[in-house]
Order: sequence, then structure tokens, then C-alpha cells
Amino acid sequence: MAYGFFAFFVTMLAGIPIGFGLGIGSLVTLLVKGYSLSTIAARMFTGVDNFPIMAIPFFCIAGDLMSETGITQRLVKFADTLVGHIRGGLGHVNVVAECFFSGITGSAIADASALGSMLIPSMVEKGFDVGFSAAVVASASVIGPIIPPSIPFVVYGLITGTSVGGLFMAGMVPGILLAIGLMIVIYIISVRRGYPANAKRATLKEVFTATYKAMVALMMPIIILGGIMLGIFTATEASAVAVVYALVIGFIVYRNLDIKRIPKLLLNSSRTMGIVFLVMATANIFNWLMAIEQVPQKVSMALTSHVTSPAMLLLIINAVLLVLGCFMEGTAAMILTVPIILEIMKGSGIHPIMLGIIVVLNLMIGLITPPLGLSLYVSCSMAKISLDRISRQIWPFVIVEVIVLLLVTYIEPLSMWLPRLTGFAR
Repeated sequence: MAYGFFAFFVTMLAGIPIGFGLGIGSLVTLLVKGYSLSTIAARMFTGVDNFPIMAIPFFCIAGDLMSETGITQRLVKFADTLVGHIRGGLGHVNVVAECFFSGITGSAIADASALGSMLIPSMVEKGFDVGFSAAVVASASVIGPIIPPSIPFVVYGLITGTSVGGLFMAGMVPGILLAIGLMIVIYIISVRRGYPANAKRATLKEVFTATYKAMVALMMPIIILGGIMLGIFTATEASAVAVVYALVIGFIVYRNLDIKRIPKLLLNSSRTMGIVFLVMATANIFNWLMAIEQVPQKVSMALTSHVTSPAMLLLIINAVLLVLGCFMEGTAAMILTVPIILEIMKGSGIHPIMLGIIVVLNLMIGLITPPLGLSLYVSCSMAKISLDRISRQIWPFVIVEVIVLLLVTYIEPLSMWLPRLTGFAR
């Protein structure tokens, strides 16, 4: 496996996509060990031959369809009537809009693209520093995969066999805590720098009007979570319901969805899924090889022989995942590390759902940490600034998100209260 890991990291340094890198690392290991190369095809197929994986393309398509119908503008206007009057108004609007938008896409990158293209120019026009504006968009995008629905939670559920519905429920409170923490940072910085708020608080009539216009968008997460909680459909079936709902909204309610745009939207979702499926397929070979070589067990024995406290083990896992998230895409990192983490934490009393929240939150924070933070690059492209400029502004937001991570890690009810209340966890 050492040869395989070495080959994988060489491909990363060479800039080869993660999916191909995992495949090359697996191939090297198979050749060194003398295994049959027919294993590659079999393991790649079993890596994606899973019913719950269908949730990922459906949620991607639903998010693209809802964005196409102009939902983003309605959600931003609704958020503006709620929090626009607070100092640093548009920054708070970004965070609150992200909380609503995350109930549609489940993807941090999609959220950063949709909201950044609209809010960064508006913030700059209102007098906000462009680097700060981009940092707000990037840091808020981390909320997207935490508040359900969430593509990373689906991936974690596939790897571990954990209830995706339970993971969705567990993400609610941590997602809200992230939003509160980010808004506190925005307020403090806005007061110090004199950033503006709206001239006046929205009237009750304006709030009612904005709520009415945004109600269609707000109903999607309610339908998804309500259906899962009531046992009407599974998380996978909920993703298909989300697509049907988006089509009804686009063609019947708003009537602004052009059928000629559907092939392009499907193509965009297919590209995203092509990347995710390739990573999952090749990572399945790598994980199988690690299981054969008992890598998770050996790492677990080496670590637990020196550290026995579950609290200290969680701290080490957090540190490793935060560093790994700086250099590796979240899905690939999850597929590689989760089997080892589960082995390390076996017998510790940590529920797999809570562990899933910790893992996903760590790797999503990696989206806003240099040098490989994908949300940083998206925000940079929207703001037309260098990575260096946004990196100087992002650290207060990273710090508050790490604080939330530690709270979730060591205060179990923050993530487990809602899954237990809804019957997804005991």
C-alpha cells in the first residue's frame, strides 16, 4: 500500500484529477501485490452500484432547475427584509440566504456560484471591501452541505451504511450555529470598518410580500425533510421528489423555465456526477485494497495504543481532517479516511451519525482554507481578485467555523438531539 499511496500523492502534486490519481495508485498496488487486474472493473462497478447514490444526481438537477427559475433572487430579497437592517446588512443577507438556499442544492460550490454572482457586486457597490465580500460568500457556502439536503452526507451514508435521513436531521443545529457565528463576525468587522446597513427596517407589509414570493422556494426543504421524517419517502426518493417539485415550479407556477434549457441543465449535472462517480468508483478499489491489507486496523492499533481517551482521539481526527481538507477534495478525502476513522473510533461510544457530522464539517471547512479551497477559487473568480487578497480576509470566518466544529465535537446533543427526536438514532 505504501507504493499505492506514494503514486497517489505524486499524481496529486502533478495536478492529475483525484479520480485518475486514485485509479493510478490502486493500479500500482495491484501490480506490486500481483493481484489480477480484472479486480479493477469489478471494484469500480460495485463502487457505484448502490441505490442511495441516485440521490446525488437528483439533488444536483433539482438545484440547477430551481436556480434557473429565479429562486435565488427571491430568497435574497426575503433574507434582506429579515436582516438587511443590521450593521453589515448585505453580509448578513448572504448568510441567511445561504441557509435557505442550502435547502435546495446541497452543494457548497453551487451555492457560492449562485449567491456570489449576485451579492459580491452588490456588496462592493454599497462600500464593502471586495476581498471581504468574497470571503463572506465563500465562508457562508460551508453551510450549504450541512443544512439538508446534503450531497456529502449522502456520500458518507453510502460509505458507512448510516441513515442518510438521520444525517440530514443531525445537520440542522450545526448549520444554524455556523450561520450565527458568521453573522457575529460580520457584525463585529462591519462596526469596526463602518460598513453600512439598509437605511431602514423593512415594514411588516414588505416582510409579508417577500415571504409570499419566497414561499415556493422555502417549501422545498420542508417537503423533503417532512417527507423523510414522516416516513413517506426515503432520502433517495426525496431527491426525485425535489426534481418533480422544481419542474412543477418552473413550468406551472412561475412559467419561466424554457424546455430548451433542460438539456443544458442535465449536461451540467452529468458533468458533476461524472466527476463524483469516477472518484467513488476508483476509491472503491483503493478502499478494498486497504481492507485486504488491514490498513484501518493497523492505523487504529498504532494510534489507540498511545491515545485511549475518545476526546483526544476526536481532537486528533479533527486536526488531521482540517489539514487534509486544505489539500484534497472533500469526497475523495472522505472515501479514503472514513473507513480508518470508523475503525479508530470503534468502541468509543461515538454514534456514526455524530461522526458523520464531524467528518463532513471538517472537510467543508477545507473548502475555504488555502491552498486548495474550492469555494475560495469560486469567490475569487466572481470578485475578479487574487487568492492572496481573499485569503487575508477569510481567517476570522475560518476561526469561528472551527469553534463551531469543536462545539459539535464535544457537545453531543448539538448533532444528536434531532435525530433521536425523529427516531433516526437511539
